[in-house]
Amino acid sequence: MRNILLTAVVSVAATLLVVYSLPAAGLVQETVKLEKPRVTVTETSQPAGVARDPYVRPTDQVIVFLDDCSYDRIDPATGKAERQNRKSGDVIWHDKGEHAPQLVNKGSKPFRTVIIGLK
Repeated sequence: MRNILLTAVVSVAATLLVVYSLPAAGLVQETVKLEKPRVTVTETSQPAGVARDPYVRPTDQVIVFLDDCSYDRIDPATGKAERQNRKSGDVIWHDKGEHAPQLVNKGSKPFRTVIIGLK
């Protein structure tokens, strides 16, 4: 009985170690590439089919698309989806305080962006 209990505990511990050491599948990944007093540069990766949560933009932002992508922008007031298609190298601007809506990656693969937040 003691060996069975020990085996179960070791098995659970090993499983948790593996699960928590892997990137979170199904979540938008964010990696800060540069942090300075006047700018933050963050790379994001949004898996296929995954939604980015809405938020209020904390700074003015320049967003550079690193991959071709197709995503739905969900209007927070109506819930209506508006399809956006971007090409690698496309650049867009957003103002501080804007409401960033929920975005859902409608492509078959992840897409990456670089967000340059101006402080």
